[in-house]
Amino acid sequence: MSKIKILWADDEIDLLKPQIMYLESKGYHITPVTNGLDAIDKVAEEDFDVVFLDESMPGLTGLETLPKIKDLKKFLPIVMITKNEEEDLMEEAIGSQITDYLIKPVKSQQILLTLKKIVDSKELVKEKTQSNYQKEFQKLFMRMQDRLDFDEWSELYKTLIKWELELEQTNTTEMGEIFAMQKQEANAAFSKYVANNYIDWMKDKEGKNSPLFSHQLFKTKVFDLLKQDKPTYFVLIDNLRFDQWKVLEPIIRESFKIVQEDMFYSILPTATQYARNAIFSGLTPLEISEHYPNYWKNDDDEGGKNLYEEQLLGELLRRNFRDEVKYSYTKVTNFAKGKDMENNILNNMHNKLNVIVYNFVDMLSHAKTEMEVLKEMANNDAAFRSLTVSWFEHSPLHNALKKIAEKDVNLVITTDHGMTMVKNPSKCVGDKATSTNIRYKAGKSLSYEAKDVLAITKPKEANLPQSNVSTSYIFAKEDKYLVYQNNYNRFATYFKDTFQHGGISLEEIIIPYVHLESK
Repeated sequence: MSKIKILWADDEIDLLKPQIMYLESKGYHITPVTNGLDAIDKVAEEDFDVVFLDESMPGLTGLETLPKIKDLKKFLPIVMITKNEEEDLMEEAIGSQITDYLIKPVKSQQILLTLKKIVDSKELVKEKTQSNYQKEFQKLFMRMQDRLDFDEWSELYKTLIKWELELEQTNTTEMGEIFAMQKQEANAAFSKYVANNYIDWMKDKEGKNSPLFSHQLFKTKVFDLLKQDKPTYFVLIDNLRFDQWKVLEPIIRESFKIVQEDMFYSILPTATQYARNAIFSGLTPLEISEHYPNYWKNDDDEGGKNLYEEQLLGELLRRNFRDEVKYSYTKVTNFAKGKDMENNILNNMHNKLNVIVYNFVDMLSHAKTEMEVLKEMANNDAAFRSLTVSWFEHSPLHNALKKIAEKDVNLVITTDHGMTMVKNPSKCVGDKATSTNIRYKAGKSLSYEAKDVLAITKPKEANLPQSNVSTSYIFAKEDKYLVYQNNYNRFATYFKDTFQHGGISLEEIIIPYVHLESK
């Protein structure tokens, strides 16, 4: 392990030589400075693991130096050293995000204990996490060999995400590669499981032997909330995976308490046109096309495919509540609409149900395909999670949720489908009317690599509409993506390592449903 680097700023640094020598004998590297300005310059020039900062230096005091260091290195741990035990002084320092503080005169053992708590604990946590995952690795492998049911697959996926997020904090390439291989194996087994069972699930009208699917979500989860004497805000963040929810959870928990965190399965195709329409209509795509043909468009039809979500929601509520449930429906597709939603969020408190569809994550994932800068910003799952957190913290949606947190409300956060990073192209052939999505195709005379897809030649068995008698569907498994033979190499390269949806993977199908209440 490389030496821990400490910057120590104190105008009486010469008097601290015994403590500095003691720490150096323990393997720490100390850089001493005598004033706040030099401390700021050093932080700008070098990387340190921790800063010791004297509170009462002449010139720029420790409290004045602290925010300037934080501006340079937001997450750099800072220990304030002070002669002053006044409560308001410590509150000011703690409010400025110090990591710890020590009262002069400081003893060598005190400093060592603080360092172990701040710095060495990270290494201990890292080692413990890696050790625990190594023990869990074989258990996870054995679980994947079992005949898991749909609920057990959800639990396995939760466990995998738990380890992915914990291992991410350790920042070790070797262990990350081992986990990536295990997750890939899980996706292979899950894709096979879905392919073997999907038609039977779609035939199970009562849902006794199948997962909770998109079209059953409102009836199973939301209708009971509408019977309560307070409004329900139903927020659908398009394309939000379970791992993205888990990194947003700590932010949202600041204002809300979780009543239930659950998972459900997106229908196939795991695409907005199908899955989101199914959620708001309470119907399968086949049923929508039969009962509300004016609200449904097939892949080969001209025009937008999600233009009638509000109307489908209205029909769902009328079928089940007549006209007893007043509701609003807001779709946010850009920042301006987001600000408008934020400004008006409290105007809908009189409604039983307020639906907000937030398209940002979907737009970002598609933009990543188109824009090289986003390919750089979100070049793996960890980076994409980080980008999602950064967006949410500064979004109108976050501000709007903080507003309703002050009221007595139910809040639902969910999505219509997830997405996965595609890595392996698979050749296919289709006519000009074939759909363009690279994780699924709907069309006539499809030719494909059978091992790479789930093929459904009788769409009605999968509750999917059939634009003509020879229409079939194929869904890419695992991390495959479907590329036509024309210009194969060009498009195989263009789409590689981009986030896509429409096919079969843990990330696309098993998605979060979270019910929260105001604290």
